[in-house]
Amino acid sequence: MQVLQDRDTPRSIADLRLDPHEELFRTASPVAGLQLFLRYLPAAAPSAGAPTVALYVHGGTFPSALSIAYRFDGRSWRDELCAAGFHTWGFDFHGFGDASDPYPEMADAADKHAPLGRAETASRQLEAAVRFICAHHGVPRISLIAHSWGTIVSGRFAGRCPELVDRLVFFGAIARRPAKTPQRLPAWRLISLQDQWDRFVADVPKGAPPVLDSRHFREWGETYLDVDRDSRTRTPAAVKTPGGAFQDIFDAWAGDLAYDPGLVRAPVAIVRGEWDSFCTDEDARWLLENLRASPMRRDVKIGRATHLMHLEENRYALYREAQTFLEGRDRPPRHR
Repeated sequence: MQVLQDRDTPRSIADLRLDPHEELFRTASPVAGLQLFLRYLPAAAPSAGAPTVALYVHGGTFPSALSIAYRFDGRSWRDELCAAGFHTWGFDFHGFGDASDPYPEMADAADKHAPLGRAETASRQLEAAVRFICAHHGVPRISLIAHSWGTIVSGRFAGRCPELVDRLVFFGAIARRPAKTPQRLPAWRLISLQDQWDRFVADVPKGAPPVLDSRHFREWGETYLDVDRDSRTRTPAAVKTPGGAFQDIFDAWAGDLAYDPGLVRAPVAIVRGEWDSFCTDEDARWLLENLRASPMRRDVKIGRATHLMHLEENRYALYREAQTFLEGRDRPPRHR
């Protein structure tokens, strides 16, 4: 493992560091010859005893800098967790920007390879990140906050390595749906700002007030394009992203979810938006029924929120639900 210095990263530290107190690391990836990037912000006022640690697992279109660590009007979800006493980490899967090394195949034509970054490969990357973080803090396990495709990866990892997982927050979780013919994707794809905007607004009912501030999106969009140094050379400007994440989602919606929820033994909170087409009432019900080994399961629906609720006006409701669950004060005290 190594703390990043200017010479160690494809971009300068000034480009990657989002806070003066943030620590940046690289660690060996299970993908031969590549390294994974992690960002860490210490707890503002850590509690006595063992540190409370949370790792954010991003979804299928943008990395940690655009999600857990992104500051809307000067405040991020990570800031909220740190203020509550959590040591908060994010890491980037290969191919989501260039902080973690991209797959070499992303330099080839998209139709030359199968979708890159499928759930099994990504779950091994997640395992490497979790083991690095556990060693850094000297703790046996940590909690995960996972979004969308990240819930598939986290579920697969948690089923294989239950001893490393304390609690799981799945928001916008992907579930298995009835079998049908799946779509087939290329190795990678380009995602423009218009594509992202369409995702942000697609599920908001017609006539309902917007849930995303257009000013916030403009500012966020510029940072989004920054994760790919070639994004602005394309017309329209677009970010190159591995195809494996959405291949896993489409496969799940065709009856083939890439993990068995019955193997997950940690407490799980499913948090979803009222207008989330990626995690419907039926999806949440299926997950609750199939997380059979989990000792505590919670299903929370947030009003006026979509699949991208962590970037929307009701994001603080998501923050509070996740924090409350991760704090774990939901069981009666033991009496001697």
